[in-house]
Amino acid sequence: MKLAVALQERADINRKIEELKNRLKCNVLIQEGESPEEEPNSLKRELDSTIARLGVLIAKINLTNSQTVVDGKTLTELIAQKDALQLSIYVYKEIIDIANQKTYRSRNTEIKIKTAISVVDWQKRIDALSKELRLLDIKIQETNWKIDLIE
Repeated sequence: MKLAVALQERADINRKIEELKNRLKCNVLIQEGESPEEEPNSLKRELDSTIARLGVLIAKINLTNSQTVVDGKTLTELIAQKDALQLSIYVYKEIIDIANQKTYRSRNTEIKIKTAISVVDWQKRIDALSKELRLLDIKIQETNWKIDLIE
């Protein structure tokens, strides 16, 4: 199985776990004398086996990511780099949003607020980071479709 397929399966399993959790929530409390729509113990068994499958799959994905080297870095390192880039972009955008806020004064005696950063420079940095993120993501995705999952 290719790593990309395992990643898709992981996403499917996470959705199934969420669905099972919601179904359990709808069936754990019932009115006295009534029966649940679905048997909670049966749903629990299915949930437990699905979570166990997820655990096995995550271990294989992590093993594959840690042993697959691309351009001198493991996939784990590339994923960490991607996460760091995403965080930088997110934080920088929040800072720019604050810097772009306009403060209106009703009287000339009020304190004047001005931007302490160059929004243009910060936006250029975001653009550069976004490009780096796109290229890195392409490299990771390409690798995911080429590499077999380590069993």
